[in-house]
Amino acid sequence: MIEKYKNKVLAGRSLTFGEALELATTADPAELYQAADQLRQKLHKNSLDLCSIVNAKSGKCEENCKFCAQSSHYDVEVITYDTVDVVKAVTLAKENEQHGVQRFSLVTAGRSVSEKNLEEFRKIYQQLRDQTQLSLCASMGFLTPEKAQKLKEMGVSRYHCNLETSRSFFPQVCTSHTWDEKVATIKIARDAGLDICSGGIVGMGESLAQRLELAFELRELEILSIPLNILTPIAETPFADITPLSVAEVLTCVAMFRFINPLAVIRLAGGRNLLGEEQDRCFSAGANGAIVGNYLTTIGNNLTEDIAMFRALGFDVADPKKQ
Repeated sequence: MIEKYKNKVLAGRSLTFGEALELATTADPAELYQAADQLRQKLHKNSLDLCSIVNAKSGKCEENCKFCAQSSHYDVEVITYDTVDVVKAVTLAKENEQHGVQRFSLVTAGRSVSEKNLEEFRKIYQQLRDQTQLSLCASMGFLTPEKAQKLKEMGVSRYHCNLETSRSFFPQVCTSHTWDEKVATIKIARDAGLDICSGGIVGMGESLAQRLELAFELRELEILSIPLNILTPIAETPFADITPLSVAEVLTCVAMFRFINPLAVIRLAGGRNLLGEEQDRCFSAGANGAIVGNYLTTIGNNLTEDIAMFRALGFDVADPKKQ
């Protein structure tokens, strides 16, 4: 069965939802992970897509996403500021570039970025363009066509807007905005000529079938950069007491996202450090990208250790000593 479905994908044909569910629930896990890694190697070779982010506007978000420490609805202590310091952002970007990271994103809390903030970020993007060769990204909530065009003019080439979870489970995660509003912003960004990065968070109480639904929804939207976050339960948020996914559940998710979205970068993001020394298994189960460094309100992995791990796994990552 695994070989049949792998060959179907390699032939350029898509799995049906029924086939994906059968694969995820009945295949031998070790064989499933190996097949997903073979798909990755065949379609992407040893390339590894690395990006990093900076929290450009922190806290006081009016939305009520149940996983998020930055929501003003929950009594979580987070550092708040309106605009990140330019020097801090550029310094972080340069450090990441020296380690072989290719992309850098400004990420803001809040429903939508204000015009005032946009003008402040214009200055940061200009410095990043002047002082680095990094590709520039943005993750700034809901867009209007005008805001999307401004970001494009600033040199931003990719916009990030996570669906977070499947359409069917989304009302269990957030009620202050809708899944369809996220899709609308993705379409606005794409219409402005921006590439799209969109994924979600697994382990919020959704079923395996709903994780597969998300993978299919991303395929329908033709997303080619898919960040997968693993829920980090944060005290005082509604999801604080959710039992984390097992390593096997995470690996199955990564493998199935590879089968369903074979041409996409499957990018491990927040929460992978919860897997400890076993997180490298994600990169032999179909993943071929990562967000490195610290994230928004959780601590990521040591950048130097991450790069050493990727190179040990056989991925092509620039050696900072040779740059």
